[in-house]
Amino acid sequence: MMKSKADEEDYWNSTKYNAFTFDDADDELSRLKESKKTVNSIGPLLGEDDEEDWERVSWSGEPVGSISWSVKEMAASNQRADREPAFPKISTETPSLNKSQSGLSLSSLFKGKPKGGNLQSFNDVLGDSSLRLYTPELRKPKSEYKDLVSDWSAEETVQRLQQGKGVSLEKFRSLQDKLLLLDLAVAAHDGNAITAVLIYLKRTLCKEVLFRELESRQTALRHFIHYLTESRDQRLLLELLSALGRTEEAALLQYKEYKTIADENKRRDFLKSCLSLPFAAEDAAHVQDHYTLLERQIIIEAADRRAEREGKVEVFQKFPRKASIPNMPLITTLYYCCFYHYNEPEGTFSSPLNVRQTFKISEKQYFTTALAARAKLKAWADVDALFSSRNWLGFSKKKSPLSFQRVVDILQKNSAPTQVLQEYVGLVSDTELRISLAQKHKCHDIVINTFRDMKDRQQLAEYRKKVERGSAEERKIDELLNNSQIRWKN
Repeated sequence: MMKSKADEEDYWNSTKYNAFTFDDADDELSRLKESKKTVNSIGPLLGEDDEEDWERVSWSGEPVGSISWSVKEMAASNQRADREPAFPKISTETPSLNKSQSGLSLSSLFKGKPKGGNLQSFNDVLGDSSLRLYTPELRKPKSEYKDLVSDWSAEETVQRLQQGKGVSLEKFRSLQDKLLLLDLAVAAHDGNAITAVLIYLKRTLCKEVLFRELESRQTALRHFIHYLTESRDQRLLLELLSALGRTEEAALLQYKEYKTIADENKRRDFLKSCLSLPFAAEDAAHVQDHYTLLERQIIIEAADRRAEREGKVEVFQKFPRKASIPNMPLITTLYYCCFYHYNEPEGTFSSPLNVRQTFKISEKQYFTTALAARAKLKAWADVDALFSSRNWLGFSKKKSPLSFQRVVDILQKNSAPTQVLQEYVGLVSDTELRISLAQKHKCHDIVINTFRDMKDRQQLAEYRKKVERGSAEERKIDELLNNSQIRWKN
């Protein structure tokens, strides 16, 4: 459509530039004020209530937070990491803000906060590690560099071990360096340093060389034996003791392995195999007794279990067994035999006399054990028989390898009646002790007879107040006090 002539003239004669006037300065100020009002008016338009209507997009046009945007961001980050050198140079140019990484909306630029907490603030974006200026890494101090390469002398290494600091021993590779390190640790008298060096030598030296060198270093050897004992390295410890010619110690160490065997039959077989080891004479007798005892216990246990199951033995019915006998100590086994098999003939394995003879138990130990077992059963006739002895004239006399005070204590712990206690309290030789025990256990006849023998009228009269009125003891005291034939000393 053709324009009219008037329109063409207006087009060519019109211009957007005005001629200069002195009012231009006022016009610029008014336009600046209008721009400020426009900016301030954006805030209410982007209020919290209206932010839900805004969709934040990156500079590429994709919604921020979408899956495709996240994948692209991850790929871009990996590419930047691959391109970065190990020691990046300082850039002379000011880094520009990547629009695709900023994720800033118009409202966040004006309000100074991200929308919904999902976007980074402007300061956070500028502080991103990918946008920072790189500086060259400073060289570490020489002392720290020495830590990394283990550039320490043997003396310095031992000092660091004493201080509890970490240090590598791999630098010391020759035998001479390793032994020097060990000698310095021993000279420092530091057990932890010695043990640390020994562990290193154990790992890097063959056993023959290590054993040979330790033989001439007794302090280090003791530490090494203790370390192997604590770490329960029994195999290497046995090899060490054998290599040093300490066969008796090696035999004892091997013998102690029986503790790890729970089954009594396997333990018995193991002890039998230990009988051929090179023990000292005393230790060999001990191992032999141990094997013999366990073998006997297994036999007794099998027989008693069968008798208990059949119910034909009265003592097993009245006093059921609370535990099995294998692996029990010798004195416990003797007590068991005195309790359940006291009257069996000496030829049987379970006879107390057979046990005493086989294991050479002393008279005092046997007497104490048998007394406790028979008193527990209230077998007072058996208790009395233990004390009976005859002299060459045929007279019977009570005799005990224990003091009668100890006998009274054992009987009292097993709830012996007063009549039984009174018989043995009267056999206490010391007068004061006999009176004290008699008063403690209410053996009135012993107290009365002792005061009578002492001819102590005052003590007897005083004791009369302690007995029950009208009792036989009170009448006995009255008869003694009225007896004119007794010559009292007071």
